[in-house]
Parts: sequence; structure tokens; C-alpha cells
Amino acid sequence: MNRRGAASIQDGRPTRIRYWILSVLFIVTALNYADRATLSIAGPAVSKAFDIGPIGLGYLFSAFGWSYVLGQIPAGWLLDRFGSKLIYGLSLLSWSMFTMLQASIGMFHPANAFVALFVIRFFLGLVESAACPANNRIVAAWFPSAERGAATSIFNSAQYVAVAFFGPLMGLVAAHWGWQYIFVSMGVLGVLIALVWPKVIYDPKKDPRINRGEFDFITEGGALTDLDSVKPTAAQRPGFRMLKKVLSNRIFVAAYIGQYAIAALTYFFITWFPMYLMHERGMPVAKVGFVAAIPAICGFLGGLACGFVSDAFLKHGKSISFARKTPFITGMLLAATMVGCNFATKEWQIVAIMALAFFGKGLAAIGWAVISDTAPKQITGLAGGVFNAIGNIGGIVTPIVSGYIIAKTGSYAGVLVFVAAHALVSAAAYAFLMGPTRRLDLGVEVQQSHATERLSSNERGTA
Repeated sequence: MNRRGAASIQDGRPTRIRYWILSVLFIVTALNYADRATLSIAGPAVSKAFDIGPIGLGYLFSAFGWSYVLGQIPAGWLLDRFGSKLIYGLSLLSWSMFTMLQASIGMFHPANAFVALFVIRFFLGLVESAACPANNRIVAAWFPSAERGAATSIFNSAQYVAVAFFGPLMGLVAAHWGWQYIFVSMGVLGVLIALVWPKVIYDPKKDPRINRGEFDFITEGGALTDLDSVKPTAAQRPGFRMLKKVLSNRIFVAAYIGQYAIAALTYFFITWFPMYLMHERGMPVAKVGFVAAIPAICGFLGGLACGFVSDAFLKHGKSISFARKTPFITGMLLAATMVGCNFATKEWQIVAIMALAFFGKGLAAIGWAVISDTAPKQITGLAGGVFNAIGNIGGIVTPIVSGYIIAKTGSYAGVLVFVAAHALVSAAAYAFLMGPTRRLDLGVEVQQSHATERLSSNERGTA
């Protein structure tokens, strides 16, 4: 333990610094998702100004997803190599600057604006790629196993706050000052938070505010408090063999399918859902932000329920498999009810169905807790990066496929069917493919691998 941490970790009543850390992650994650959603609010005005149709908008919405997926594994490696505080802080600053840069497309000729916006959105996704794996890594370091489900669900629920809180604000900004100011205001807010970041986030062994009582409590409860303090050996560093392991294990494969479905639902909500309300249901832009906030609030409540219900199962003696799978399967079955909007005729019915569906989506947001519970300690960043990379392919597929469906049919009905189908497939993956959840231990495998190499070497020497 370094000298600064040693001076602050003293005996006494346990502090609760981990909840302060979690509140910071919540705020930053809400900003993260709000910055992703800026184009969905500005979309109608941008589409009209630059003559961009549904298919073009679909590709613009997907630009973020392409680079976000490509950046996940490198981001996970960087987190494991340089730590969460540095990499996450740089990510926050960078994505805020790219958010602001989107306002500059007004200076381009309409023929070039599409390409410029696609490139900016691409780099926005790339620099945001460290955010979710870093959240997971920080929670794994600060929270014991019995609190990890609730902590994960809280930072995951921030995505709904992004829509419920920032959505109406962005709608008002667009209505009163113009679409460019959506990007400017959100980007400036992110830069201000990035300047504060180094003073509020630490790992447990270096935080000057934590005392011995809290440190011992979280360590004995399974928190990986040495995650950024103890560097892995050469054999433990992320490599192809470890990557192959997390790609082939059935627990992870089922979790990937689940995260893919979550991403499909999320990207529908933050890209095409506001457009659905405006174009299919005829709502003005200023109203859309407030209407979309209702399902978002229900998603937030579902997300909170997810973690607390899961942890309550553990405290009452249920297995970790039962505790993690039950909220997911139940939630995804509820999420599939969104297809009922195709049969609704009144505005309140649309809102009620979407509220139920997104409560279910929130209830299902347990995937990061599954990764925290099962990822090998040496590669938590890499495992999280792979999980988020594969999962967020849904962020590429959903916007593009939705754009083609809308262009082909002139309706959003097929989009709702397409997205709801993801929920049913992922519920089946958790129910029948995942099997018992447990942490993979690469330490034993590393030793076995070295023993095998030494044996082979001795045999060659004997020969």
C-alpha cells in the first residue's frame, strides 16, 4: 500500500467512500449516454438541413457503434495496463470535445456534411469505448460481492437518467437556440466534469478518504482492492490465450448474447425512438423529450430493482446463478412487450407499453455483474472490453437495419418486431446456455501451462 493510502486507512467506524465513488460513476455514465443520444434529438433538424434520409440517418447513428466496438478490447487492455483513473479521465475529456465538434458540421457544404458527421461520430465512439469497462473495473475494486449487483445496476441505470433528464433539456435547447447548441452545451459540461475527475476518483489503496474499517470490509467481501495497485506478472498479462478463454466459455457466450440484446434495445431507444414519436406518432420535438422521459424513468426504476433484487436473492441463500439469471430472464420477457405498440392507437397506450418494456430492460441489466462475478482477476478490463465489444455490435446492427426497414416499409412496425425478438433470444440464452456461474481462475491454468512447457522441454532434452 502506498504511503498516502496507509496514512488514511486507520481503525474506526467504517467510512462509506465507495458510495461517493459510485455517485461519480453514475453522473459520468449519465453524461456518457446523453452524449450518445445528442444526434437523436438533433436528428430531424440535421436530416432536413442536409437532406439525409432514413437510411443515411441509420448509418450516422451506427457510426458511433462501429468504433465503440473496435475500441473495446484495446480499451480493456489499456485499463489493465495503466489503470482506471487515468484512462477513464482521458476518455471523458476526449468524448466531450468530440461532442462539441459535432456542432461544426453546420460549416460544411451539404454534400460533405454527412461524411464529416460520420467521421466525428466514429471518433466519438472510439474515445468512449473505455467508459463501461472502466465502470465495471472500478465497481469490482470498490464493492464486495454482496453489494456488486446493486452497484452495477445503479451505474447502468444512469443511461435512463440521460434520457429522462438530459432529453427534455436537449429538446428545449434545440427548440429555442438551434440543434448546434445541443452539442455545444453537452460538450462543455463534459469538459468541466473531466477537470474535476482526478480529484474525486482513486483506487481503494490510494484514496485519502477511506479508513481501515471500510477497506477491510470491502476486501474481505471480495472487492478486488489491489486491481490497480498490484501489477500482473508477465504470465498473467492479457494475451491471446486469455482472450480465447473468455471468447469460448459458455458463461461468457450467454452473457455476450444478453449484452447484444441490451444494446439493441438501448440503441433503439437513444436513436430511433425519438424519431418514432415524431414521425410515426406526430409529436413536436419539444414534447418528445418529455414523453420519452417516462419510459426512461421506468427503465431507471427497473435498473435499480435489478441489482437490489439480485443481491437480495444472494442474502437469502439463493445461488449466484439464480440471483443473476432471474432478473435478466424476467426483464427480457417484459421488454418483448414493446411489440404491442404496433396495435396501440392512443398516445397513453404507447407510453404505457414502452414504460413496461423499458422497466423490463432495466430489470435485465445484470450483465456487468455477471462479468464482475466470473471474469478472471488478472484480466477484468480485457474481459469487460470483450463483453462490451460483442454486445455493442447491437449498436451497429440496430440503427442500420431499422433505417432500411423504415425506408422499405415507411413504418416503424417492423423495427419494433426486430428489436423485441432480441429480447426473447437473449432470455433463452441465459436460461439454457449459460449454466452455473463461477469465477474463472487463470492462475491454475498459468501454472499448468508452465508445467507443460517445462515437461515438453525436458522431453526434448532427453530425446
